[in-house]
Amino acid sequence: MAAAAAASASTLRPAVSQAAGPEQRASLLCTPKHRHRVAASASRRSLRFTARASSNPGAKVSIPKQWYNLIADLPVKPPPPLHPQTHQPLNPSDLSPLFPDELIRQEVTDERFVDIPEEVIDVYKLWRPTPLIRARRLEKLLGTPAKIYYKYEGTSPAGSHKPNTAVPQAWYNAAAGVKNVVTETGAGQWGSALSFASSLFGLNCEVHPSPSTATEAGKKILEADPSSPGSLGIAISEAVEVAATNADTKYCLGSVLNHVLLHQTVIGEECLEQMAALGETPDVVIGCTGGGSNFGGLAFPFLREKLRGNMSPAFRAVEPAACPTLTKGVYAYDFGDTAGLTPLMKMHTLGHGFIPDPIHAGGLRYHGMAPLISHVYELGFMDAIAIQQTECFQAALQFARTEGIIPAPEPAHAIAAAIREALECKRTGEEKVILMAMCGHGHFDLAAYEKYLRGDMVDLSHPAEKLRPPSPPCPKSDGIGGTAHMQLEWSK
Repeated sequence: MAAAAAASASTLRPAVSQAAGPEQRASLLCTPKHRHRVAASASRRSLRFTARASSNPGAKVSIPKQWYNLIADLPVKPPPPLHPQTHQPLNPSDLSPLFPDELIRQEVTDERFVDIPEEVIDVYKLWRPTPLIRARRLEKLLGTPAKIYYKYEGTSPAGSHKPNTAVPQAWYNAAAGVKNVVTETGAGQWGSALSFASSLFGLNCEVHPSPSTATEAGKKILEADPSSPGSLGIAISEAVEVAATNADTKYCLGSVLNHVLLHQTVIGEECLEQMAALGETPDVVIGCTGGGSNFGGLAFPFLREKLRGNMSPAFRAVEPAACPTLTKGVYAYDFGDTAGLTPLMKMHTLGHGFIPDPIHAGGLRYHGMAPLISHVYELGFMDAIAIQQTECFQAALQFARTEGIIPAPEPAHAIAAAIREALECKRTGEEKVILMAMCGHGHFDLAAYEKYLRGDMVDLSHPAEKLRPPSPPCPKSDGIGGTAHMQLEWSK
């Protein structure tokens, strides 16, 4: 079903001959790698619809051969994660109950580039390279002198950017002889992506929503609040518990960790090549942030070029007002899950006991932020804003009605921020180049659009009294949000 939905999200655009002018050629926007022909009589020239992987029909964009690791180029390295029981810096071997060795190596490496296995590239070819599209009709609607480009990841089998890391995680686990993997899911995109990837490499895949009665962590949550709306933090607790207590099972995470952000840099590496083919350089790079992998995947390769002095874009993370991790959270060591089973990570957090309101952008309902994103934010290399969901859905409808793609609620946040930026350019007359991450389609979210169109959607903010910051280094406690109720067999 996910693959079919992803395919239906594709939009085909007619190829333009090289006789067209540069502006006309540059306006031809690519689509997924499928090709269709419309039959024509011998007296008529046949019309060919060709899907191209670049905004420039004359440019051939390749799938990257390497992932990029931003840590290698940062002037200050990020703080290390801490062992959940000793509160000492984590040794790589401490992660062995959860991950295969190669993913652990990628999690801690300082290498600038990591080779992508050929087996992974072969699967990437199902949908990569993904299109970079100029939103000309949206620009016209807004009356802005700005140029708006979006990197569209909705052409993947799961309809989002998630397979970019699901495929390598599944492959590395299979190569290590693992038979079972377990994970969590928020909006459902990550769960479907890992299920797809696992099927390719012969893995059994267990996906946890939250909360459930299948784990001790889930039972504890439901005992405290039988009507709990769940969260990514709770689902992570349940999945980690299953992996850490079953020797034949490993854990896969869809965001937050370094190796996940590493895999997602295929987005930015492709986009750099596509922008160069157009002769464009972004003035601002915008992406939604929940755990941070979509934003980091697009932004990090561009940040590398900024650090080298090759360009100077601003970087803007956009989060929901109901879960404003960067804009209202504290920068401290905290658990990555609700039950306190994961290592302690230095990140912006609303407190691991915080349960976000049930907004429609389920993939952004996470109490923390990727430690690497948090570190980049602390270094002053990016800014962040929080936007209410009704503004995001209004922006998503403007986008859908002009560009023909229904966005998922998560990237609707990036669209809303891009529209704000474009309207400011209209006011000032600046001709900025705006690049945004369109990380997936909203075919699974039509009920949310219906709710918005009925006028039933309400904005939810995050009042200061709801903030539950940890007390560094986030000591052990009893009950929900602590670790006393569950001692996992972490290596020491």
